Amino acid sequence: MFSSYPCPMRYLAGFPGKTDVGQDDDVSKLLSALKNPDKQVGWIESTQRQFCEIMKRKPYVVSGTNLSELIEKFVLHLSEAPSDCYFDRKYQADANVTTKSLTSIQQLGIKMTISYGKRLNLLRENAENDLCQVLMHCENFLKQTSIKSSQCSLRGGYVSYDWFASSIFLIMRGNKEKTVKFLQQFSHLLVSAFLWIPQLHHSSHLSVDTAASGIHPVYFCSAHYVEMLLKAELPLVFSAFHMAGFAPSQICQQWLMQCFWNYLDWSEICHYISICIFLGPDYQIYMCISVLKHLQQEILQHTQNQDLQVFLKEEALHEFRVSDYFRYMENLALTYRPVLLRDMKNIRVQST
Repeated sequence: MFSSYPCPMRYLAGFPGKTDVGQDDDVSKLLSALKNPDKQVGWIESTQRQFCEIMKRKPYVVSGTNLSELIEKFVLHLSEAPSDCYFDRKYQADANVTTKSLTSIQQLGIKMTISYGKRLNLLRENAENDLCQVLMHCENFLKQTSIKSSQCSLRGGYVSYDWFASSIFLIMRGNKEKTVKFLQQFSHLLVSAFLWIPQLHHSSHLSVDTAASGIHPVYFCSAHYVEMLLKAELPLVFSAFHMAGFAPSQICQQWLMQCFWNYLDWSEICHYISICIFLGPDYQIYMCISVLKHLQQEILQHTQNQDLQVFLKEEALHEFRVSDYFRYMENLALTYRPVLLRDMKNIRVQST
């Protein structure tokens, strides 16, 4: 962990010189289907099956240009279908968005994003101004659905950094227009409520009581179900957290709010985002369970050492690969998806 620039060298080593891969036959078939979809009953399930096969057999191709095109096309088609749109949004575009003074958190987040993007060979030299513009577009866009209230608890914008928008900016290789367009289309979908954290900050899409509480659905829904599944699937890990006096929902909320930045390699962050977009928001929960399963022995050891909280908050998730646990996540979905998706779809009426 570090709190000032320049970054220690241990954080800079090992970045790949090239992050893009060539076009793959299976990806080409999936992209072709997405570009000219036959939107009959079952086309989404067919697309999901193709995506799952790619993730199981050659996950490395779900990266670079392949990834950006896949999520662009899939989200575009979902956002055009009223039955797949969870949020009804009418965005009034502002072509003259100006970059206002940024908070210290935003400045640091932008600096980290640009530095990381350049080391991954994803960004040009002038990318910082474009990212600022993207974040301002997002802020203006999200303000249009924020609750207007005189209550102090409902004033002000999202105070943390927008890690999801920054992730999409990198996936789109710093293309400002593509990033903004994608986020606007993405905001119609249920999964956006759980991946794009600032979207539901003081949002009119939640009940007034829920919005006023400041408690995000990632906490009262996703993190809640992480604890439920953990008790059933990994009882030793659940007991270790209980013994340590540390709730698993705390660390899971931190992972999810940061979109796993500072914990996972970039390729795995991309895979996390892609499986949630293609397969549904409940995969966010299965992802957390998979990470905890991966860490089981270390969690037990650090519980004995009485430093579990420090370990989980400060250590990266070494050697975790989404593809290694993909079949495990599919099996969790077979068991738990009906209940999880039902409650995730009810966030508009749930009360904290």
